[in-house]
Amino acid sequence: MNQEGNFSRTINRRDLLKKASSGICLLGLTYLSGCTPGEESPEKQEAQQPKPAEEKGLINPRPSSWHSSLEENRVRCELCPEQCELEDGERALCRVRENQGGELYTLAFGNPALVQEDPVERKPFYHVIPGSRALSISTAGCNLTCKFCEVWDMALEDPEKVFAHDMPPDRVIKYAEEARVRSVSYAFGEPVIFYEYMKEVAEQAHQAGFLNLMHTAGYIQPEPLKDLITKIDAVNLDLKGFDEDFYREVVGGELKPVLDALKMIREANLHLEITNIVIPTLNDDQEKIRKMCEWIVKELGTDVPLHFARFYPLYKLSDLPRTPVSDLDKARNTALETGLEYVYVADVEDHEGENTYCPQCEATIIKRTGFVIEETQMENGACKHCGKDVPGIWGSSRNI
Repeated sequence: MNQEGNFSRTINRRDLLKKASSGICLLGLTYLSGCTPGEESPEKQEAQQPKPAEEKGLINPRPSSWHSSLEENRVRCELCPEQCELEDGERALCRVRENQGGELYTLAFGNPALVQEDPVERKPFYHVIPGSRALSISTAGCNLTCKFCEVWDMALEDPEKVFAHDMPPDRVIKYAEEARVRSVSYAFGEPVIFYEYMKEVAEQAHQAGFLNLMHTAGYIQPEPLKDLITKIDAVNLDLKGFDEDFYREVVGGELKPVLDALKMIREANLHLEITNIVIPTLNDDQEKIRKMCEWIVKELGTDVPLHFARFYPLYKLSDLPRTPVSDLDKARNTALETGLEYVYVADVEDHEGENTYCPQCEATIIKRTGFVIEETQMENGACKHCGKDVPGIWGSSRNI
């Protein structure tokens, strides 16, 4: 997630993530670790094991799910809407699914290029155990080609061209236990493309008492999604715009499968949040934002949290300006006017849109500064002032 400031075209993923986490103060870390001020954090109480060493070109081929065989050793990948048909030796658009002798393999199993602990608010999940920490993992590859990709040197690269960690599912769980996090998050890159790895980690995470959180673009076929969401507790889905041309030209995909995924996730009764990054001149038209919000109200309900995220000049859109705060304010006001009850402004610190307000009595029930939870006025998942239930996951089965 972006933070305040302009970045040059040459900034790499490690520098970006360093900048993104540099604003968290010591007091904030104390709150986010679950301690009260003055207590030692869990990190000091118990030393963590270091991450496994990075290795360039780490690939662990595994049979891939969701495909069908065609004539002459060709295969069709059926994981995402692209439905790539591959000759022997050919790779799919996502760069991590390969036809090897008429069998489809994933090259993104147990080799995350990103392993990172940070606040759950950074995913962003604002209605999932506020102030807790998550362990995020992601591999190389993506099934979209967003021109504003924040982690292009990981997501838009072949796995053999990036540094990765040797972390099979059991090692991810061990690391999560040592890090004393509350959840495992499949985020930053696109988790759909490491489907098999995510699913196996998620199964072990549930057994160990962790929540499973997925931040995705939702570009996936219905059947794989139906199978996956039985293992996931909460989803933040990037609805990148509400225009088919924008999706085709800027995102590299189609809008309809994303809308279908949103409806399926909602119908499955998972906790759902939505992120929309507002990009100047490309998807910032207020009438289209209104139509998007009206669609959310009609198809998903008024209580789905919606985050408007600020665009910063990156990757192929480095010549565009960052989003004016006034445009984010307009988008938030538009969303509230349509009836959405929980509307946030992301990436703008000290903005009123960081906070959670009760839609019934209008009290501030969660006050945030950046990723720091300053005050909570909730009890048993409800507003402490009027008793209105607030959608979300407010507790964890794991006692740490």
